Order: sequence, then C-alpha cells, then structure tokens
Amino acid sequence: MSSTVEKLGPSRVKLTIEIPFVDLQPHLEKAYADIASSVTIPGFRKGKVPALVIDQRFGRGAVLQEAINSILPSAYEAAINEAKVAPLADPDIDITKLEDGDLIEFTAEVDIRPEFTVPDFAELSATVETKKSAVDEVAERVEMLRSRFATSAEVERAAGDGDRVTIDLVASRDGEALEDGTASDLNYVIGVGGMIDGLDEAVTGLKAGEEAEFASTLVGGALEGEPADIKVTVKKVSEQTLPEVDDEFASMISEFDTVEEMKADLAKAVEASLEAEQIGAARDKIVEVLVEATEFEIPEGVVSSEVNARKEQINSQLAQAGLNLQRYLDQTPDEVSRTEEDFWAELEANTVKGLKAQLILDKIAEDAEVSVDQEDLSRMIVQKAMQNGSTPEAEAQHMMEHGHLGAWMSEIRRNKALALVVAKATVTDADGNTVDITVGAIADEAEAEEVEAEPAE
Repeated sequence: MSSTVEKLGPSRVKLTIEIPFVDLQPHLEKAYADIASSVTIPGFRKGKVPALVIDQRFGRGAVLQEAINSILPSAYEAAINEAKVAPLADPDIDITKLEDGDLIEFTAEVDIRPEFTVPDFAELSATVETKKSAVDEVAERVEMLRSRFATSAEVERAAGDGDRVTIDLVASRDGEALEDGTASDLNYVIGVGGMIDGLDEAVTGLKAGEEAEFASTLVGGALEGEPADIKVTVKKVSEQTLPEVDDEFASMISEFDTVEEMKADLAKAVEASLEAEQIGAARDKIVEVLVEATEFEIPEGVVSSEVNARKEQINSQLAQAGLNLQRYLDQTPDEVSRTEEDFWAELEANTVKGLKAQLILDKIAEDAEVSVDQEDLSRMIVQKAMQNGSTPEAEAQHMMEHGHLGAWMSEIRRNKALALVVAKATVTDADGNTVDITVGAIADEAEAEEVEAEPAE
C-alpha cells in the first residue's frame, strides 16, 4: 500500500491511497466465505458455494465492495500515520479507481488538527480567589449537622421562623382549581425557602387548622412559571430543637468522643476540600490562559458538528424536564438576562474553547510522549466509582458497554499534559499569595477531570 497527502488548507488534507490487489486478496477470500456461509443454493452445501457461483448469483461487484469496505479502515489509518496528521472528524471517502485483479485507489478528505505553537508554560500566569476561611466553613457544617439531627415536637401556638409545618396547598385561577395544582401533607421548614414564593409570609403566624391565601408563581409541572392564587392550610405546627454541640452530640454523629476531636477532623476535611476547590479553579484558569495564548482556528465543520450535538443534548434534557429553553432561562438566576440567541452564542463560544483546550493538550502530550498505562486507567476507574458511589467493577463494565475506553484514556493523557503545564505556570490568589497547583495536578495523583468547557448550567 502507498499513499500521498495533499494539503487543501490549514486544517484539511486529501489523502490518495493505493491498495495493490494482493493486499485485498485476504479480504476478498473472507467476503466469499461470509457470503457462502450465509446463503442457501440448491446443489451446494452451506459454506461450500464456489466463488464462481457467487459471482454469477450476486455479482463480482458485491463481493469486491464487501472486501473493500473491510480493508478501508486499516488502509486509511496507515495513511494517517504515514502523513503524521491528527484527524478531527470522519473522512469523506471516494473510490477513484477500481481495477479488478490489479489496483484499488481511493481518496480521503478530512479535517485535521491545524499546526500551532504552544507558548512557554513558564510565561503563563493567572489569578484566583483567595481560599475561603476553614473556620467559617466548619461552623456551617456543624450547623448543618445540628439541623439534620434536630428533633421536633408538635405545639399549639402559631408557626414561626424555623418551625416545621405540615400543609396542604391548592392552586387556582379565577376561582377554579388548577389541574395538578393540589398537594397534601407537605412538610416544610419556615425560612428554608425553595418552595413557592410568599409561602413563608403566608404561614407565619398561623396555627393548626388555619389557612391563608396569596398570589404566587407555580413551580414544577406543566404550569411551571404561571401565576396562580394559592390557598395554604396549616395542619400541624412542630417546634424544632437543635441538639447542643457537646461531647454527646460528637459521639452520636461521628466516631469521635469529644467536640474538639470532631471539629478537628471536620477542619481537616474542610481544609482539604477548600484546597482542592482552589486548585481546580486555578487549573481551569491556566487552561483559559493557555487557550488565549495559542492562536489557531478550528475547522468550521468540526465546530458545527460539536455545537449541533450539544444543542440536541440540551434540548433533549429540557424536553425530559418538561421545559423549553426560554422557560429554563427565565428560571435560571443570572446577573444578566439572556435571550435564546445569547445562550446559543455562549454555547458555541464555550465549545470552541473546549475543543481548543483538548487539541492543545493533545499536542503537548504528543510532544512530550506522554503515555497511559493500565495502572492509570485502573486509578481513574476507582476514582469514578468513588464519585458515583458505585464499585470499580460497575464502572469498568459501564466503560466497556458504552465504548468509553478511548475517551477515558484521552482524558487521562490530557490531565498528564496539563500537569506539565501547571508545574511551570504561576498562579496567585487575590491577596497576592502564590498558589501551589502542582499538588494533585498529575492525573495519577488527582481526580481525573475532563478539560472541556461546559455550555449549560
């Protein structure tokens, strides 16, 4: 087999590949054997139909086509390797010459990774937010634990902030109850929020058996976002009592006997979490700086294909949730109101950034001859199992069933490439302190994380 490469543009090539008939012969023999074993022809045992009879019955062209389809993938891959280009999409294949018994020629036009120069890693710098206070975070976690283990007792008084109430809700419009607008025996803690706007004000001051009406906007269901009149009936008021933060509380919720030991353990976990959060933000910032400092254009067809795939995924997820894009945007808190056009424009911009990040890290990995071994993959599987609350065996099975092996290996390789970048880059926090982002940055020491900009919230 021989091949030539013609550059059609900065990021597109045309490969011309010639396959001598001698190379096609094994595939041709297999094609005859496959056809012979799948057809029944009177006078011949199954699998023993001669090639001449198959040619007469089905035509020589059909057999040649099957043989060519069999050899094309390996021939194309060999040509790609010989040309030393990195394809970004499936090729456009065209059979240009077919001389039976002599030669097969085909062309493959494909978008490839454009040539670009990676900047000096030591010149990259970024700034991240200063790490949060571990003391404040520990205090918040202690309060969350107190709330989780709070006890409640029914009381006869009016409901107030922090009380747990059992309520019935009826939504109506113009005096008529709305379909799917009724809910019974809901448990709600006043002041927590997250339910219907105005509910806290309506139930505060009500005793069991009393009701109130207020106007609000529905959440959830087919009428989500629609205005309605809400009648709430309080069925029970319970006062919550938070446990004291003492040694008894510590031994109840943890493996420690004293409050000091419990808080020390919490502080250790919080500190590790805050550090990981800052390192993650720093790595993201470095990737952004790396992309901005590396100039090249991604083929329009590659961007378009990726954007369309993401659009389909987002629209499908919204449809499953009973939403359309505009309703989703209306419900999403944002500093600036966005239109559908703004959202899709942001999606495309983030897609381009994500693709660029992947291509840059792929080139860095190639230049540094970064390898991925079974130990790297096993570590990632264990990490994913921990993240998902499953087992390594389940994650490995999921990987094989869904064909994720190649993607996961690329993910590990890119993380190793990113480790090379962050080892030389400089990151400081808002206070001017240097942030050490080499801790946990290498893929086999940190949680593997795909470098890809997320278009949706």
